[in-house]
Amino acid sequence: MFSQTDGLHHGANVYHNLVSVLDDIKNQHLVDAIVFTGDITQDHSEKSYQLFVQAVVESDIAIPFYYLAGNHDELELLDKYLSVPPFNREKVFNDKYWQIVLLNSKSETPKGLVTPSDLSAFESIVDDKKHQLVMMHHHPLDVGYFIDQHGLENQAEFWQTINKFSSIKAITCGHVHQALTLYSDQSPAIPLFTCPATSIQFDTNKSAGASNGQGPGYRVFSLFTDGKIKSDSYFLTKE
Repeated sequence: MFSQTDGLHHGANVYHNLVSVLDDIKNQHLVDAIVFTGDITQDHSEKSYQLFVQAVVESDIAIPFYYLAGNHDELELLDKYLSVPPFNREKVFNDKYWQIVLLNSKSETPKGLVTPSDLSAFESIVDDKKHQLVMMHHHPLDVGYFIDQHGLENQAEFWQTINKFSSIKAITCGHVHQALTLYSDQSPAIPLFTCPATSIQFDTNKSAGASNGQGPGYRVFSLFTDGKIKSDSYFLTKE
């Protein structure tokens, strides 16, 4: 997002894209919650956060709207502006069978880092009597294109923690501007679902950020009582 509604990111009007995605989500049936996986702002302006909130509020979405900080975001501004309904700053939410944990990976650089204290805190809150879905901004597995230079720095420590819990069924992240499904190398393998962006989808053949021409998108997760996950990605037609 930019400080103006006509701001363009690699040729895409990102405010318009966000509004369109929110409208499309409203047409989905039985959505219990929305999670924004990070990077609200491109120009780091406070107005960009205000416009994000404006788009969400004007969408009339009433279900809880959770959020994570991306490498472009400032935690203080997220909490300052995403403080009105339907936003919820909690990083853990539950139903009878599932626990969803939002794990901070923002560092002082564009790269991701889940600190030792955050990993320790994560271990202490995991309810292994339930199935787990872990959500974060940075990708904890390499995806094979330029964004890997800004991936999670401490992948080994992250997976060492994740592997302690057989109740963790999947990881999902933002950051990569693509809808990918990857798998960890342990047995059984844990899927990593990357979320498409509401701005642009990256051209994976380029050495830096560029649009592949695909429209804005989002993922829907269906969580079943037996621990299975179904995830579908939706892309809007580019106008």
